[in-house]
Amino acid sequence: MPAQPAEDPRVGDLSEGEILRGILSGLAPSAALVGPGDDAAVLAAPDGRVVASVDTLVHGPDFRLAWSAPYDLGWKAAAVNLADIAAMGARPTALLVALAMPNDTRLSMVEGIARGLRAACDELAPGCAVEGGDLTVSDTLTIAVTALGTLEGRDPVRRSGARPGDVVALAGEAGAAARGLDVLFRRFRDLDGEPVPVAYDELDPGEIACVHTQLRPSPPIGLGPVAADAGATAMMDVSDGIALDATRMADASGVTIAIDSVALGPRRGWAVDGGEDHALLAAFPPGAALPPGFRLIGAVRERGSEPLLVDGEPYAGRAGWDPYRDWDSATG
Repeated sequence: MPAQPAEDPRVGDLSEGEILRGILSGLAPSAALVGPGDDAAVLAAPDGRVVASVDTLVHGPDFRLAWSAPYDLGWKAAAVNLADIAAMGARPTALLVALAMPNDTRLSMVEGIARGLRAACDELAPGCAVEGGDLTVSDTLTIAVTALGTLEGRDPVRRSGARPGDVVALAGEAGAAARGLDVLFRRFRDLDGEPVPVAYDELDPGEIACVHTQLRPSPPIGLGPVAADAGATAMMDVSDGIALDATRMADASGVTIAIDSVALGPRRGWAVDGGEDHALLAAFPPGAALPPGFRLIGAVRERGSEPLLVDGEPYAGRAGWDPYRDWDSATG
C-alpha cells in the first residue's frame, strides 16, 4: 500500500480536539444560541415543540466505502434524517452527529464527511446546520445523526391520519435509488462478492443518474411543510419502498391504500419494491388541490382484507429493505 502523505494523518494519531477542529472547518457557522464548543448546544424553539428523529449509517449494511466517497456519506447521513423531519410537516433546524471510526481512518475522510453534511443542509434544508455531536473509536465506521425540526405552529402530519376517500400522492424520485443499488451490486463486485470501485465510464447516463441518487439522495425536504399547509392527512418518508411504506401508512391509519404503479413512472418496479429515494408519500383530502411537486399515485379505501393493493390486486412481492433479512454480510 502506498504511504499516506504526512498532511493526511490517521485519526488514531490525533487527539479528539484535533479531529474536531478538522470537522468544524468543513461545517457551516453555528446558527444556535450556543453552538459547538460547550457540553451541549442551546437551540431556539419558538414553536414550543421540537420534532426529533435519529438514523444510523453503518459500514456494511448501510454503505460500502468502495462505492461511497466521504462527501457522499456526509450528504446521505444528512439527507435521510432531514427527510424524516420533513415527513412530519416540519422544517429541519439542526443536526447532531456522532462518528465512530477505526483508528486508521484518515483525517481527510472525516473532513469529507463534514463537507457533505454541510452541503446537504445548505442545499436541501437552508438554515439547518450541524450543532454538535460526538467522536469515538470503533472497529466499524458508523455515522449516527439526530435531526431536530420545528413545526412552526402546524400540527404534525402523522402516518396514521389517512381516511377513506383521500387521494395518495408522491413527491420526489421513485425507484432511481433502488435501480442504482442494483447496478452497484451487479456490476461492481469481485468474484468473492466484495465491492470494487465504481467505473463510471462503463455506465450509461441513466445508470449514472441512478447510482448518484443511491449514493447522494436529494429528497424534497421543503415540500414537507408545504404538504402540511395544503392539508395533508398523513405523510411518510419513503425509505423502504412504496409497497412497504404504504403498507405501514395503511396499517397505522386502519385503511387500505390502492396504488397505481403506472403513475410511479418508468422505474415503477424499483419504486414499489426498492427504497432510499426518500420521497414523500402523502394522503390528501378528496378534492384537495395537490401542491406543486406532488403527483397523484393512488387512493385510500375502507379497510379490506389487505392493507395494500397495487393495480387493483393484493401485493404479493418481496417488499422493502430489511437489514436483518437482506444484508449479505459483505463490507468493502
